[in-house]
Amino acid sequence: MACLWLPPAQGSEVFIAAASDLVYCLDELNTAFKKTAPGIRLRSTTGSSGNFTAQIRHGAPFDVLLSADALYPKALIESGDAVATSWTPYAVGRLALWTARTDLDLQQGLSVLAQPEVRTFAVASPDHAPYGRAAQAALTQAGLWQSLSKKRVMGDNIVQALQFAQTGHADVGVLALSLVLSPAIRDQGQFYLLPDGSYPPLNQVAVVTRKGRQNAGAHRYVKWLVSPQAQAIFSRHGFLSPGHVPAPPASPKPMP
Repeated sequence: MACLWLPPAQGSEVFIAAASDLVYCLDELNTAFKKTAPGIRLRSTTGSSGNFTAQIRHGAPFDVLLSADALYPKALIESGDAVATSWTPYAVGRLALWTARTDLDLQQGLSVLAQPEVRTFAVASPDHAPYGRAAQAALTQAGLWQSLSKKRVMGDNIVQALQFAQTGHADVGVLALSLVLSPAIRDQGQFYLLPDGSYPPLNQVAVVTRKGRQNAGAHRYVKWLVSPQAQAIFSRHGFLSPGHVPAPPASPKPMP
């Protein structure tokens, strides 16, 4: 069996910007990591990958980005704001429909959103949320994105889209499977897993930022994400194992 080599734990602090779909598994991930590296202190926050990318470019003090797709880490590497050699695909996200209502038949798939009893449905914003772009792609493929535009309620990120569905501001949410499988959500309603081929793969990628390039703890954390222990945690939360995602070329811009 191949072993994952990690550098010795050193005393350090790592600031992590994590995609919103990780909100319910991040604590478990971080707790497991700290058992392997007790000298490393982790501080993490969740939000949309696009917003974090913009913040990192403007100097936000994050050492690591865990993005819900490969687009944003690639952009950071190309702009010189992330370390090219740290590129680490760690999971593949999945889309699901979720509703708190018991009178809707989610087994119809996306076509249920066109039913008159569904007045509104929630998605994350495609402008800066990977799950929003995936939802847009799935609905476009089904011929429903434009025709149901008046029913759409946009969340800033996938967690806000879930909140809209939970509170009744939307009848259905097009959400991350990792959210609807969480203990806080799974007993509240019903869900339907969308076919993986109905939208582009949500290849999730981690990178060490320019700020974190000298932080040994940041590099160790990112490498640990592909360890068997971390992958088991991702699997429990509904993620698929990472596929091969080609890394972009090394940044042409030197890092000061």
